Amino acid sequence: MKVHVKTNVEVTMAVKIRLMRVGKRKQPYYRIVAKEARSPRQGKYIEQVGFYNPLAEPTEVRFDMDKVNKWLKDGAQPTDTVKRLLGKFANNPIQKEG
Repeated sequence: MKVHVKTNVEVTMAVKIRLMRVGKRKQPYYRIVAKEARSPRQGKYIEQVGFYNPLAEPTEVRFDMDKVNKWLKDGAQPTDTVKRLLGKFANNPIQKEG
């Protein structure tokens, strides 16, 4: 006999803020997205929080800081590259702990 029990357990997932490559060959363009840590680079994402065009002169980077701050507050971890871009180009760079 099988018993199905419904519980009110909240499932959490590790979310990263990372780059997702789009664009043509030899013309990279990146979306900065919040996505589950285990998903592939080109897989589905939860929300787009900005974009990065390294070929533009000067380099073009835009963040929706409201969305970035929301995800950081909720525990999302930025990758090293996104952390560097936030520190260099965002109006409100990441606060260092300590």
